[in-house]
Amino acid sequence: MSNVGTFLSPSRGLSRAASTVSLVLAVVIGTLVSTGAAHAQSFQLLHTFTGPDGARPTAGLTLDAVGKLYGTVRTGHSGSNWGGAFQMRRAGTGWIFDTLHIFDGQISSRVVFGPEGLLYGSSPNNIAGLPYGYLYSLAPALNACVTAICYWNENTIYGFGGGTDGGTPRYGDLIFDSSGNMYGTASLGGANGDGVVFKATGPGDNWTEVPIYAFAGSPDGATPYNGLVFDNAGNLYGTTFEGGTSGTGTIFELSPSNGGWTEQVIYNFTGENDGGYPIAGLIFDNAGNLYGATSENGSGGGGTVFQLAPNGSSWTFNLLYSFSGVGECGPWASLNFDSQGNLWGTTGCDGANSDGNVFELTAGTWTYSSIYDFTGGNDGSDPIARPVFDSAGNVYGTTSNGGQNGIGTVWEITNP
Repeated sequence: MSNVGTFLSPSRGLSRAASTVSLVLAVVIGTLVSTGAAHAQSFQLLHTFTGPDGARPTAGLTLDAVGKLYGTVRTGHSGSNWGGAFQMRRAGTGWIFDTLHIFDGQISSRVVFGPEGLLYGSSPNNIAGLPYGYLYSLAPALNACVTAICYWNENTIYGFGGGTDGGTPRYGDLIFDSSGNMYGTASLGGANGDGVVFKATGPGDNWTEVPIYAFAGSPDGATPYNGLVFDNAGNLYGTTFEGGTSGTGTIFELSPSNGGWTEQVIYNFTGENDGGYPIAGLIFDNAGNLYGATSENGSGGGGTVFQLAPNGSSWTFNLLYSFSGVGECGPWASLNFDSQGNLWGTTGCDGANSDGNVFELTAGTWTYSSIYDFTGGNDGSDPIARPVFDSAGNVYGTTSNGGQNGIGTVWEITNP
């Protein structure tokens, strides 16, 4: 996957930047190469990372109610190799970019809004003291900002020990229940060393973390890279990258039971036409069907998109699309629905130029369309993050490589 494999590929086997105004640098009208109806979409480059403002964003963006974008970068910041959080807001025809915080550690997941309007996220490692990662919150400074740079306050709310509590949370969003409890996954650690699902309770500066399930490799799975989703009954669902009966990953369900949680595998990937090694998480539609993607295998070799439909006490697996390409070219991030029920996603090294693309699967027929093919030039390459939509149907995302400086971009596709 271009350069992304050298610093991100899942293992099988400080100077502070000032605010800058990033004007729209390029507009490219893309004509789809598609098996379905053609769409005309307008691609706009919103920000090119330079290093002092961060580098290599591997996570997607979060929109607030007024259209501000929030995101994270994995590394950068003048060579410190520390990750960071940023905000982007519209200013006329351009966008203003602000660094919100520079972390002591790398950041590979996005920030999400949680209790009390704070931003929450995770780090897979820490340069000093917390090598197995941590959970954090970000809040605006209590005092009025009187300088051009307004950093947010960070609280490390839990540090993983790498033992039974788990360690190294990766790409998944943190989620919250109606009581404000936090849930997520850690890719390593646990009682069996194969990762955990955890629950953390707060709020405050120090949350309490409890692993609610520890993976054992076979048959339940191992190495959960992404986050979780709730159904309407309070059950949790997710994926494991490895393990299961074929070693190529699983889809699991956790159900509340007698004060604890009961786990069952609802699908074992075979590594054949159904795909294998899912890095992406899951999403629900309104009918209770689950959708996800695999990064490898499938009939084309480049991963798959699938649906799991509830069928009484079991689930029926439906293959929606198979990508062509080499291993780990398929989607790394969870899919997303637009307002019409179409599925959208990204690939890191698929597309016409093998530099990744943004794709759509039309609802019902699940016809594939490549909405935008990255060139590996100023527009970026290796978009391994989930696309998000604003209320007008515009799509936003990041690339982890490429751009003018080779370290990533933020982009928008407008919906005409």
